[in-house]
Formats: sequence, C-alpha cells, structure tokens
Amino acid sequence: MTLWLTRLTPSPTSRLAQRELGAGGATSLHRRVMSLFPDGIEDQVRVHFGILFRIEDTPRGSHLLLQSNQPPEPGRLPDGYGTLTTRSLDPFLNTLRPGLTLHYRCTASPVRKPGATTRALYDLPPVVALKGAAADEWWQRQADAAGLKPLTLYSQPLDAVQDRQHRSSPNDKPSSKSHRIRHSRTQFDGTATVIDPDQLRTVLQSGIGRGKAYGCGLLTIAPAHHRA
Repeated sequence: MTLWLTRLTPSPTSRLAQRELGAGGATSLHRRVMSLFPDGIEDQVRVHFGILFRIEDTPRGSHLLLQSNQPPEPGRLPDGYGTLTTRSLDPFLNTLRPGLTLHYRCTASPVRKPGATTRALYDLPPVVALKGAAADEWWQRQADAAGLKPLTLYSQPLDAVQDRQHRSSPNDKPSSKSHRIRHSRTQFDGTATVIDPDQLRTVLQSGIGRGKAYGCGLLTIAPAHHRA
C-alpha cells in the first residue's frame, strides 16, 4: 500500500479557488479534485486513485487535504489557483504497531439506515443523520472497526455538504434533471491506541462512511506528540 497526502493551499487572489473551497461548491470541488489525476480511466476516478479529501478551516483560511494512491499533478491546476505540497505517508504507516498512541481526525457523515418496518412505523427516511451522543456512538463503532481504541473524543457538528448535481443523459450530455446532494457532517478529534495496525491501514486507504466523493470519510492520524 502506497499513500500520498497532499495539501492544496488556494491562492487568496483566486476567486475560483475560494468559491470551490467555500460553501455550496461540493460538485465543482469534486470535479476539481478528480481533474488532478490522469485522464482515460474507465473506472470511477475516485476509487481508481483511492482519492479521499476534506476541507480544513484554519485561522489563515481554508485549505484542502487530499489522500491518494499516487501524487496529484500540480500542472493540472488552473493558473493562479493555488499550490500543492505532497508527501508520502508510507514511512509513518510502516511504524504503526499495537499500543501506539495517536491523534486522529475524521470529518464524516454519521448515519443509520432504519429497517423497512421501523421506517414505516415512524415515517422515517431511508437514511437518518446522527447527531450528538448518537454520532459519538457511531464513531466509536467506526474506530473499533478501524483497529483503534479511542482514549479521548471531541466531536463538533459542521455545516452539511449541499449542492445539486445534474444527471447525465444516456449520451453523456448534461440533462436538465438534477438531484439534491446533502451529507450531514461531524468532525471527530481525539487520541486513540492502535489495536490492529493492518486493519487501520486498510481503513485509512478506504475511508469511513458515506459522502466520500464530497469531502467526507478521510481519516488522518499522527503520533501523539503531533496533531492529526
């Protein structure tokens, strides 16, 4: 397994970059991220290149974290859009061992899917977004499945990812029909002990939960004396 982590720092003078990394730019940001990788891939580009990403809000402004199984190509960014800084995660991932304490961060879309009987009884939608304690319990299950034992947990709700995506017609031409994209999000931060390094590497590669094409599911880790 080879993984690369890239930081995309948008130029403060690029209106396009600021718009795509801002609220309501889910579809255009998805396309921008996919465009950083080679053309001619018949399979889903995100899956083929193992692409996961999220927006990080900092006092200096927003930037994008992007994980992939090969480095993105800086020359594919529009002129003046921003800069890419890429490093291999392999040296750190090779040091993972049981008992190691890590910082973690994951912006995910915690949900549950009620059964048909429960949906009919309580008039529930097919997918129910989780918040508060229910979201924390969801994360505990995800962490366990990722080979981690959480020691601390701080969660905060984020604005949902919302956009409208136009469906393509059979000849791949844009259609006037569209459907709504909405993924509720919670950011999970804390420390955890590694229980199963191999399982952790697998989940790091595949991501967690739904909405991966729209900036959810990227799990980042760092040694406990650093931030994730």
